[in-house]
Amino acid sequence: MLSNVSTPLIGLVDTAVVGHLEHAYFTGAVGIGALIFSFLYWGFGFLRMGTTGLTAQAEGAGRPTETRSVLLRALALGLALGLAILLLRSAISAAAFALLDASADVERHAGDYVAIRIWGAPAALANYVVLGWLLGMRRAGLALVLQLVLNGTNVVLDVVFVIGLGWGVPGVAAASAIAEYAALAVGVLLILRLTGHFSGRWTLAALGDPAAFRRLMAVNFDIFVRTLCLIFSFAFFKAQGAKLGDVVLAANIVLFNLHLFLSYALDGYAHAAEALVGGRAGAGDRAGFRQAVRASTVWAAASAVLFSAVYFAAGPLLIDALTGIDAVRQAAREYLPWAAALPILAVWSFQFDGIFLGATRTAALRNAMIASMALYLMVAWLAVPSLGNHGLWLSLAVFMVARGATLAFAYPALARSV
Repeated sequence: MLSNVSTPLIGLVDTAVVGHLEHAYFTGAVGIGALIFSFLYWGFGFLRMGTTGLTAQAEGAGRPTETRSVLLRALALGLALGLAILLLRSAISAAAFALLDASADVERHAGDYVAIRIWGAPAALANYVVLGWLLGMRRAGLALVLQLVLNGTNVVLDVVFVIGLGWGVPGVAAASAIAEYAALAVGVLLILRLTGHFSGRWTLAALGDPAAFRRLMAVNFDIFVRTLCLIFSFAFFKAQGAKLGDVVLAANIVLFNLHLFLSYALDGYAHAAEALVGGRAGAGDRAGFRQAVRASTVWAAASAVLFSAVYFAAGPLLIDALTGIDAVRQAAREYLPWAAALPILAVWSFQFDGIFLGATRTAALRNAMIASMALYLMVAWLAVPSLGNHGLWLSLAVFMVARGATLAFAYPALARSV
């Protein structure tokens, strides 16, 4: 959890440093720019998720050389995809802004953000692999170190570039790109130090194993489709908010940062479930599998209730800390009850994601996400025209509930298969 919650702190800091500039469109620009990188980076989140499940299963089965080989194969894939993003950066930027519908001021500053931050793509995707491998090896302490380096560097550079040097939105983007490379350097050192104390060996032959690569690609493709649907759903939420005006867009981004903070925190339990469930699945231990599911789920649910209570009680103070624009503050307060209710509604989707990822039952994840997204879009199509932004938040709540419900339906078959 500590490792995860350090990530949305970046969004909170980004929002805070630009939220106190003179115009609302600076906040909107950073939000839209970050949205584009949600497609780029979260879309390749399979590099983290697939690596965790495959590593945990190899470790649980007592195959130390294979745990290293999983890392090598995933790193090769991640670096290749990162370089492809750089080569296609102009086309990616043009396509992204063609799909978004924001004001001219927002799009102009968001364009500056994208042009700078995209240079961190190879390191960002490699960091997904490193983080996933550390989690799969159940080295959450080292994962925390990696995330603290990444996000701590980002926070410090945010303050220096934006507040100290007055670089504005480009400063936020530069801070993110530089932090990715700093974290990757530390991650490589952590892995070399860790593997020096374990059996097994590094072998380049792992990169030429067609069966292993086919499994890696099959797992990653399912997760990619699932993640793309998730990101599209969040993008749709922000894009619909942009159509309702700059103030509503900025208010939604402020509240969505609170939701992201919650998501990353509760995903700590999901990541624990991935590592523990994957290890027990790899060892064929059904009793241990059920114990890992039960323990992580109970603690996740209790934490969700706590988050919801905090958001209801302290939400206005958090809003004021993130923006100094009165119109945005007032709009965010109006929609705060939706953000405060989401922890309890969404925790089940996060938790079942972790369970199915750890067991690498990725086809079920893919199908459940597609069905949930279809329901979400239908509710939005019906509710937004009549309820406005309240209808948009209602559709998001329905989406989160549907994700958990569809996976809960598939869980008994998964448990029997271990």
